Amino acid sequence: MCGVVGVFCRDENLTSRLAFFSLYSLQHRGQESAGIAVFGDYIHIHKGMGLVSEVFDEKKLNEMRGNIAVGHVRYSTTGESRIENAQPLLVKTKSGALAIAHNGNLVNYQSLREELENEGAVFITDSDTEVIAKLISKQLLNGDVVSALKSVSQMLSGSYTLVMAINDTLIGYRDPLGFKPLIVGEGDFGYVIASESCAIDAVGARVLRDVEPGEAVVIREGEMEFVRVERSDRKALCVFEYIYFARPDSIIDGISVYDVRQKIGRILARESPVEADMVSPVPDSGTTSAIGFSKESGIEYLEALIKNRYVGRTFILPNQSVRELSVKIKMNAVKSNVDGKRVVLIDDSIVRGTTSRKIVDMVRNAGAKEVHFRVGSPPIISPCYFGIDMSTREELIASSKSVEEIREEINADSLAYLSLDGLVEAVGMKKEDLCLACLTADYPVDVSEAAGCRRC
Repeated sequence: MCGVVGVFCRDENLTSRLAFFSLYSLQHRGQESAGIAVFGDYIHIHKGMGLVSEVFDEKKLNEMRGNIAVGHVRYSTTGESRIENAQPLLVKTKSGALAIAHNGNLVNYQSLREELENEGAVFITDSDTEVIAKLISKQLLNGDVVSALKSVSQMLSGSYTLVMAINDTLIGYRDPLGFKPLIVGEGDFGYVIASESCAIDAVGARVLRDVEPGEAVVIREGEMEFVRVERSDRKALCVFEYIYFARPDSIIDGISVYDVRQKIGRILARESPVEADMVSPVPDSGTTSAIGFSKESGIEYLEALIKNRYVGRTFILPNQSVRELSVKIKMNAVKSNVDGKRVVLIDDSIVRGTTSRKIVDMVRNAGAKEVHFRVGSPPIISPCYFGIDMSTREELIASSKSVEEIREEINADSLAYLSLDGLVEAVGMKKEDLCLACLTADYPVDVSEAAGCRRC
């Protein structure tokens, strides 16, 4: 996860606000910390733990003046949830100050860090982003930023979408496999680089295009160019961007997230029909798929659960005990809708199963006659090493239990998952262009180092 933003604005008084609103629209991608660095007469950097609206206020934004900004919202995978790991990271180099924001996860982080430490490097964080920053700053001694990226790309393995600023230059870069999205927009004020198109829409800019895997976008003195840095024989876009992570109003690699999720629901209804009185989403990530399921099945769409809008996404909270507690305050059943009804609940995925059980029990306790569970993804059977906090096989209920055993575990009357072929059909991309590793255990790169040292 994580969300990254880069802004070039001709009006130095607007830059920090554009970065703020862009990050605000990406808050769903990370809720642990937020930060912005603005390059002007000098570098203004501010970051803190919590939501974007908690970290920044009008006074702070007024102080941050310049033409270039780099922003980040964090969801931790490598590196603990603490202020030292908040981004952007600022590194002083002989070529100038480098601010960097990273979305992704390196699978060879530990060996790269040890190599740098053996050369005398000192680290102030336990984040893989600092490894990237130090490698780039080291390579900047031998050439410009594009040359540095070319050299560093050959050293890194894993997912790494980057937004960086060095001196008067703003750069966005997407790793050669394109694990995580990155898109560029243009407004009357200048340019925005962001993880999702919703961040571009939020500041009134228009989408230009996605940054291709292995491509950099370089903005210097108001001029923009796209540069091919690295090539790969395949792509590996994380399929969970379409299933869960991205906002439904975003467009990723030319494909509407909303359309994908509605197709997921339609295909799920065809693959796993059920006799029921109502279809309800597990809010909010199941909403669009539930609409698709309702349309395809003809079963009425009705809300069984109402979400407390002031509680964030439970899956991306930092530990299981907090996730479980938050479910109790996150949503509540609508008794008048479900009492005596056969209810179909639509959720995007089942990871650990504990939240699903609490939701099913909540609907049963409100009077539902039957509760059927339908899942808009195949079973998650393998850990992710590329930026999703599904770190061990033991955490994943589908890695050790059958569908019937999971049904019993979550206390549902029936349970069905979307097929892998159905998911690929819904996304509309070639199967080989997607990272499906958590669903298939077929990893696009060697993950043996990360698997052996997941929580280094």
